[in-house]
Amino acid sequence: MSAATVSRQFARAALRTSARQTFATSSRQAFRQSGRRFYSSEPPKNSSTSPLAYIAGAAVAAGAGYYLFTQGVGSATTKIFTPTEGDYQKVYNEIAARLEEKDDYDDGSYGPVLVRLAWHASGTYDKETGTGGSDGATMRFAPEGDHGANAGLKHARDFLEPVKAKFPWITYSDLWILAGVCAIQEMQGPTIPYRPGRSDKDAAACTPDGRLPDGSKRAPHLRDIFYRMGFNDQEIVALSGAHALGRCHTDRSGFEGPWTFSPTVVTNDYYTLLLNEKWHIRKWDGPQQYQDKTKGLMMLPTDYALIEDKAMKPWVEKYAKDNDLFFKDFAAVVTKLFELGVSFKPDTKTIVFKRSNA
Repeated sequence: MSAATVSRQFARAALRTSARQTFATSSRQAFRQSGRRFYSSEPPKNSSTSPLAYIAGAAVAAGAGYYLFTQGVGSATTKIFTPTEGDYQKVYNEIAARLEEKDDYDDGSYGPVLVRLAWHASGTYDKETGTGGSDGATMRFAPEGDHGANAGLKHARDFLEPVKAKFPWITYSDLWILAGVCAIQEMQGPTIPYRPGRSDKDAAACTPDGRLPDGSKRAPHLRDIFYRMGFNDQEIVALSGAHALGRCHTDRSGFEGPWTFSPTVVTNDYYTLLLNEKWHIRKWDGPQQYQDKTKGLMMLPTDYALIEDKAMKPWVEKYAKDNDLFFKDFAAVVTKLFELGVSFKPDTKTIVFKRSNA
């Protein structure tokens, strides 16, 4: 473990245990980072020496098992590989071990962008038609991968390619959601139960553009987007708490900056800052966004809408006062989000992953 990784872990522990009311400006400054950094992993190279070859996506019994070919001299045998809870934990551990492998990526962690990948893969669901959702991983294809709301998510997909190469039996759609679960838990968020069983689909299943939130809109737009998925006002506010993580980039969304002073730690700071900071419209050439008095933080119009709306603001206030309530409600709603559009087998077991630092 590098010294930088150890330092970050101590800093995060301090953030989670210290009183937020006395968070000093000098401490906040430590979490601000200027500039934007980008990284994209190279596609994995297939090994010609491995004696085993899995056929990824060749699901048996509705996703319960996968064909495994064992190659020998002059012959080949076929058997079914059925992943266990332990196998999924190994995938989790691999992702957790790599989250902070690039100190120069954003704020030093791939966690936020992996949460965004899982979020956007799931948020395309339409309850009326039953299309979209986390079953399919259709963001791998154009045009969905090129939708404006998905800009920059190639970084997350590329990051996971070496994991897919190491565990080729897992579908992309299961992998993306597992990565989101891992990222939330490893960034000191609540425990998120996970159920496998998603299948990968082809480009014909790509969803139309416009199903994901547009940060430049207001409360009516949020209701149009989230009600279509089957969420209510309370769940909209709880899901918005994911903006405690990460930052916006001008070359992706057009917006710029982090929402909180600790963009790699899951906290209820998003709500406390939204309520307590003095927000003003930023004067710049980019799209309309809000800025705090220090010019170190930003909020989108969709964020500010939560305290403008009479039905949503009370939930912002509740989560700002009670981090445990936020964690409870966030875990419930993000689990619902991550399972949109999936037809699980009746006997699919829920997995609760062990954290790497447990």
